Amino acid sequence: MKPTIAITAGDTNGIGYEVIIKALLEAHMFELCKPVIYGNAVVAKQHIQTLGEEWRNIQWNAIDDPEQAKDGRLNLITCYPDTTPVTLGVPSPEANKAAKAALDRACSDLKEGKVQALVTAPINKEALNGGHTEYLEKLFGGNSLMMLCSGNLRVALVCNHVAIADIPAQITEERILAKLTLLNDSLKRDFGMEKPRIAVLALNPHAGDAGLLGKEEQEIIAPAVQKANEQGIWAFGPYASDGFFGSGHFAQFDAVLAMYHDQGLIPFKTLDMSGVNYTAGLSVVRTSPDHGTGYDIAGKNEADPSSMRNALFMAVDVLRQRAEYDELRANPLPFIEREDKEGRPRREFIDFKTTRYNDSTRD
Repeated sequence: MKPTIAITAGDTNGIGYEVIIKALLEAHMFELCKPVIYGNAVVAKQHIQTLGEEWRNIQWNAIDDPEQAKDGRLNLITCYPDTTPVTLGVPSPEANKAAKAALDRACSDLKEGKVQALVTAPINKEALNGGHTEYLEKLFGGNSLMMLCSGNLRVALVCNHVAIADIPAQITEERILAKLTLLNDSLKRDFGMEKPRIAVLALNPHAGDAGLLGKEEQEIIAPAVQKANEQGIWAFGPYASDGFFGSGHFAQFDAVLAMYHDQGLIPFKTLDMSGVNYTAGLSVVRTSPDHGTGYDIAGKNEADPSSMRNALFMAVDVLRQRAEYDELRANPLPFIEREDKEGRPRREFIDFKTTRYNDSTRD
């Protein structure tokens, strides 16, 4: 059964509508999911007018509830007034208000199970007094992890949207270990990895140069990596960021944990600008393009939909992977603990076909 995916249109003055429309109208997209756009049809039409003649006959299926969504159609739920002003390329309070209204409605439907995943187009961070990641963490509870994904490259962050001056105070052993645990769990459940390898980056240049350029590596990061290892997490490092990415060493790992935003995202986006921003650790699935509102190209028909398309693909993939992971672990084969003749512990698994204990054992 196809999942219903909520797609928020983002900033009304940015490139959200453009990349959504371009991505959804690509071949085979409707075969993967049933999309529901949260925005406004009148505002969407104003964006469509900038895309050229071939786009102007797009038909919307206006609905009031995701359960009314039709397969193979551009379903749209109106979340803010038709009178919302559109000034392409210019941030505004009205655009922020509209973006938040669309996000709140989509999240409400996600909580109620009317949609199965959330894909968010970019917003101005003033709309939420911060980023999507932090907002969704508060809304759905628990702890989250910001992770940028592209192929086999995955870069997660200890600190998300934090001023550089405030970063050192947030680099603690407990915080790093918590992020490593979230990352390891997500790689297993969301990406299907049995024993992922995680590289941890240093905070200071040259990984602190044995304490000459900073002691965080020796006193905080390395001990956190050690504790992660003791808990069964395959974490390695800390590695100096420049040499780690410059040498291609990142290709030997399933994921990288960077200490702060630009340390991880500059090399990531240098390698690929069509990646996906994934919020790990939430009870729900949320993805987003890895770019911003694109004010400088809004209304010019220059926006590349690749990142939005990949965000939709990834939302569907993670849903499937989570369902498979959870199903495999929902009903584990029962066993009883016994000792063999030499007094060594062993497990005897229950054979439901014969309703008797079988001879299978595991040390």
